[in-house]
Amino acid sequence: MPTASSGADAVFLDKDGTVLENVPYNTDSTQMRFAPGAASALALLARTPLRLVVVSNQSGVALGRFAHSALRGVETRLTRMFAACGATLDAVYWCPHDERGHVAPYARACLCRKPQPGMLLRASREHGFDLERSWMVGDILDDVEAGNRAGCRALLIDCGHETEWQSAPARLPYAIVSDLHEAARMIVEHHAWEHGHRPDANTQVQP
Repeated sequence: MPTASSGADAVFLDKDGTVLENVPYNTDSTQMRFAPGAASALALLARTPLRLVVVSNQSGVALGRFAHSALRGVETRLTRMFAACGATLDAVYWCPHDERGHVAPYARACLCRKPQPGMLLRASREHGFDLERSWMVGDILDDVEAGNRAGCRALLIDCGHETEWQSAPARLPYAIVSDLHEAARMIVEHHAWEHGHRPDANTQVQP
């Protein structure tokens, strides 16, 4: 996979419920479909220098729902789906752990399972991402907390998947959006202003 340049800004994306329709424990590529707004969001983000990284809890490995090796096929399918939108999937990070599981060595607590920020911190170390100028987008508050704890700006897609709303500071999103496309529009506009130029007609966010 391509390696991000030093100091690059990244958009960290949760997989299920954010990029893809939320199908629990799914590793079947024929069942991997974009969530509403995701394809157009990736096409929009593809017109920027932002790096796209999927960070996903995959407790199904620890719980014995599928083998860790099955995630290679998921990554391959995601890469092709991004490419079909004109976007590059720069990196993928999985957390296969769950202390409720029974499959060794994955049945344990860890520092990478969201809301822990481990996957984002690892991505920053390996690719040189500037976390303070990067974003985390997900559909539950564990995603938001992971992004906040890593130092990113975190956006919550309010699509009904979060059921345990909490007002702890670490779980407060930078903003709440309706889908990934709305998140992408916000990110693109912020990125343009931060880098000293207005978005062009194709990327400008309308009220």
